[in-house]
Amino acid sequence: MSHLMNTYARLPVAFTRGEGVWLWDEQGKRYLDAVAGVAVNGLGHAHPKLAQAICEQAKTLIHTSNLYQIPKQERLGAKLAQLAGMDKVFFCNSGAEANEAAIKLARLYGHNKGIDTPAIIVMEKSFHGRTMATLTATGSRKVQAGFEPLVSGFVRVPYNDIASINQIAGHNKNIVAILVEPVQGEGGIQIPPPSYLQELRRICDSHGWLLMLDEVQTGIGRTGSMFAFQQTGITPDVMTLAKSLGSGVPIGACLAKGIAAEVFKPGNHGSTFGGNPLACAAALATLAAVEEQNLCQQAAEIGALIRDGLNNQLAGTAGVVGVRGAGLMIGVELDRPCGDLVKLALAQGLIINVTAVSVVRLLPPLVMKRDEAQQVVDMLAPLIKDFLAQK
Repeated sequence: MSHLMNTYARLPVAFTRGEGVWLWDEQGKRYLDAVAGVAVNGLGHAHPKLAQAICEQAKTLIHTSNLYQIPKQERLGAKLAQLAGMDKVFFCNSGAEANEAAIKLARLYGHNKGIDTPAIIVMEKSFHGRTMATLTATGSRKVQAGFEPLVSGFVRVPYNDIASINQIAGHNKNIVAILVEPVQGEGGIQIPPPSYLQELRRICDSHGWLLMLDEVQTGIGRTGSMFAFQQTGITPDVMTLAKSLGSGVPIGACLAKGIAAEVFKPGNHGSTFGGNPLACAAALATLAAVEEQNLCQQAAEIGALIRDGLNNQLAGTAGVVGVRGAGLMIGVELDRPCGDLVKLALAQGLIINVTAVSVVRLLPPLVMKRDEAQQVVDMLAPLIKDFLAQK
């Protein structure tokens, strides 16, 4: 009997080692990893410079707490601020925690403006985490069910629907911020036009709201630029990061700019483990590798190769709604539930994911090469065709 709580429907496989985009299980079978720990292992597995940075830091100092100065945290904060065009950073341990920090920041920002019951606009089909505030912000009843009463202070609108936000702006004087993903990941790889974030920026500017971007899944090169917002010509007031920031070592970050960067004061927020030397060493090594290996451009090129390959091989296949993506954040939407494809692919030595019931989601490591990408296409396309033919 397992002594682990029954919170995961785990697949019947355990991996013992990895290298690049490959994983090996306990029997020595090799798998092509097209999920990267759900957009975490951007550098793939066992990246030499990452492993070296973690080992060297672990031999020196792992944790002291935020009661003291942490030089590597200062370095990481400066690097992220420089890369994103932001001013200040708060470090935590996960995407949910980063979004909690953003929500608290927005509420305090509202109270500082004299708004007693500040509210945040959030989106349908969004995902922001599983803490009480972030699951309330999340646009999924499946995530929320059984955990009522939910947290007040959120107003929900459809994704990529500017008219709905303008309507709310006309009558709700308690709005202080918009929290939105540049690309919805859990929602099925939903990609709005660049004008969407541009319009959100304009609306926030005109009403004195904070534009808060959840880049937990899109950040650190995933969509073909260091951050997804950089493809739209705008800058947010607040941005959250996690997942691939530490390449598997838990770390989250809430970045802020301008007036938003000055909201928190000592005692307003904190984290025991956030930004400790080990996590920051991993994040610094990750950012260095992304830049040195030009992985943002590589993500754009390899992502296009996979999308084009899948479009070509699945062209005319009944049941395929479409292939879409941004960089190495790719979705293949089918006209029916397709969760069974995960086990079918696993049996063939390919690791994929299904989200939003009917969307095959691919989140490969950014280090994936052209021949490996072609293998993903050549393995996945026949699996999808066979699956659709049998249903």
